[in-house]
Amino acid sequence: MDRKAIGIDLGMVYSSVAVFQHGKIEVIPNKQSNRKTPSYFAFTNNERLIGDAAKNQAALNPTNTIFDAQRLLGHKFDDPTVQFQVEYKRKIKCFTPEEIISMILTRMKDIAEAYLAIKDACVFVGLNGLYIISGSTAAGLGYGFDKKFPIARNIFVFDLGGGHFNVSILAIEEGVFEVKSKRSVTNIV
Repeated sequence: MDRKAIGIDLGMVYSSVAVFQHGKIEVIPNKQSNRKTPSYFAFTNNERLIGDAAKNQAALNPTNTIFDAQRLLGHKFDDPTVQFQVEYKRKIKCFTPEEIISMILTRMKDIAEAYLAIKDACVFVGLNGLYIISGSTAAGLGYGFDKKFPIARNIFVFDLGGGHFNVSILAIEEGVFEVKSKRSVTNIV
């Protein structure tokens, strides 16, 4: 049986997760198909946001958005600068840097587990794929695969499913596709 190892790069600004299997390292994309996840944490009245969602709302909710938590590791717990105070579910809560960092580590672990489950399912049915891409990116590739575009262009592809909404923007130039941006929203039902 081929052994797998997971590695997590816990960065001050971005974090990422990779898997080592079959003799090679592969950086795993998150739900937004990005290979790095912002090391941001935010709390709203109703939910806890981690990664892209937290960073995207930071300007609108700065007092309840946390980033750069690693810089406080190793400080004494009774130091008031070590505790993050936020409003969450209409209550004031305090979190330590370790608690905040554990949230991003949990997210990285979840990303790796979901990715490996898809890869394992593919192998189980005999599909030994080299790369997994999002549905909206695949649709964009399908759209432009057999077309000859005289000038470079960008295409916007969206996939509205039963419980998700995915968007990709792809640049096409001389038959080469480049994914410029991808976003995904789940649990829209």
